[in-house]
Amino acid sequence: MKKFLLHMLTWWNGSTPGTRFYTWRKGTRVGEDEFGNVYYEGDKDSEGRTRRWVIYNGLSEASAIPPGWHGWMHHRTDISPADETYEPRDWQKPHEPNHTGTGAAYRPKGSILNPAHRPRVTGDYDAWTPGS
Repeated sequence: MKKFLLHMLTWWNGSTPGTRFYTWRKGTRVGEDEFGNVYYEGDKDSEGRTRRWVIYNGLSEASAIPPGWHGWMHHRTDISPADETYEPRDWQKPHEPNHTGTGAAYRPKGSILNPAHRPRVTGDYDAWTPGS
């Protein structure tokens, strides 16, 4: 019962009832990624493109979409990663979720959350001043 209410009343947990109803009526399942997110497409939007959407496995977090699916979602390619054999290049890193607000977040030297000090300015930069 708790999970049912959670999905009914919150948009950040998977999908809302409206999205589930639209998916049931108009959606065609295209594929699923390694995180369990399920991708759909349906009728045309106002620009004549096929509508594409994702139902997240868990919290609705846009950074949880891997690069291949991101390209498909944004119409950069018409071929979904489920329809092709994709081999990542040597220089590509594995997907990671957004770490903002966690202990794994990037904190550069000089940040108030990083005790390390920024390197001193070397003199190769001249600050702009009005009238100069």
